[in-house]
Amino acid sequence: MKHIIEARNICMDFEIGDGSTVHALKGINLQIPPNRLSVLRGRSGSGKTTLINILGALDRPTSGEVLFLDRDITKLPDPERDRLRRVEMAFVFQSVALISTMTAFENVEFALRLTRLPYKERVERARQSLIQVGLEKRMNHRPGEMSGGEQQRVAIARAISHSPKIIFADEPTAELDSPTAMAVMKLFRDLVRQNDLTIVMTTHDTTMMEQADIVYTLEDGVISDVKENVPGEGTDA
Repeated sequence: MKHIIEARNICMDFEIGDGSTVHALKGINLQIPPNRLSVLRGRSGSGKTTLINILGALDRPTSGEVLFLDRDITKLPDPERDRLRRVEMAFVFQSVALISTMTAFENVEFALRLTRLPYKERVERARQSLIQVGLEKRMNHRPGEMSGGEQQRVAIARAISHSPKIIFADEPTAELDSPTAMAVMKLFRDLVRQNDLTIVMTTHDTTMMEQADIVYTLEDGVISDVKENVPGEGTDA
């Protein structure tokens, strides 16, 4: 498989209050290779969040198409797009969106109920996912009893628990201090290698970009640069 996702001539327009139109994305073309950590970088307003939402079937573009595993997902009806996000994709956001009254284990197991897996399998998957992100000793702690980095690890465990083909992460390290953010990036790289995952994330932090396999730079709604990092140069590979 050459590409897991391919975007073809993606445009996204928004109408604002005065009746004018903002062209957030202007003919984006890109290919996301499988089993890689790809980063969409850019300043606020560059279009990176708009693009990742379209790639992840959260939004539909004004025009253009997105192929996921060679299937155009932009024209799928909403129920099929919902199933795609629930089964084959996963999401990690800047806000971890954990349920405060639930433990780490309960947060992951609760999310797995959408998959309709048997209870015993849900329990085992939740446990193994938390172990993989290094939280085997924190499973019974609630979010308020955990650090920001630990909370983000719970969110990542929740994302990987149903074995998705791809994870979309929108500014997942923005609220973390530098050492914790680097630990999250190392975890992402380990997941790519160990789980054969594809991860696409947005960031504006240049130190995070050094950990990526491929960096796509967005400026004013267009891709202005694509850089492929060589293993051993700025990565821990």
